[in-house]
Amino acid sequence: MVIDHSKGSNNNSYPISLIDRSNFFQFTTDYGVIYRVGFLPSDLLGIENVYEFIIANLNNRKSPNDPKLRQTILGIIYTFFKQPNHAMLYLCETGDEKQSQRSRLFESWFKSSPYQKDFVYLSAHATDEDGVMNYIAVIARTDNPNLQQIETTFNKNVELFQEKPE
Repeated sequence: MVIDHSKGSNNNSYPISLIDRSNFFQFTTDYGVIYRVGFLPSDLLGIENVYEFIIANLNNRKSPNDPKLRQTILGIIYTFFKQPNHAMLYLCETGDEKQSQRSRLFESWFKSSPYQKDFVYLSAHATDEDGVMNYIAVIARTDNPNLQQIETTFNKNVELFQEKPE
């Protein structure tokens, strides 16, 4: 798979490696942070071609403000969206209580893209039974043939995201 780095704010991104012919990629930043980024099929919306987007900091190092990180992740996402019928769920990890920051950062990255008008970005947050705030977003191309179903299902099922993620 060739990653599309052309749709971000600059062409300055990290080289990536495909992991075992999967939907996962790995790269190391200039700051020594090792990321694995990818897509897992999801049944949370009960719609075909919906994938959960995963970003994992494998060595748990702090990541400073890094425009190359933004560009690399957006390149991976835009490559994923070369398939017009794909939709992407983004659930913010809650283990370190920084989910609100992650949600704001990801949304600002995505919405600052010059191509964001080609996508529908729906987001929600809900408190689970343990009082933990959960943030989720769904993104799909505006020409996705299932867009109406994705939007309707996401909006109807926001309360499902009040359950604590495992």
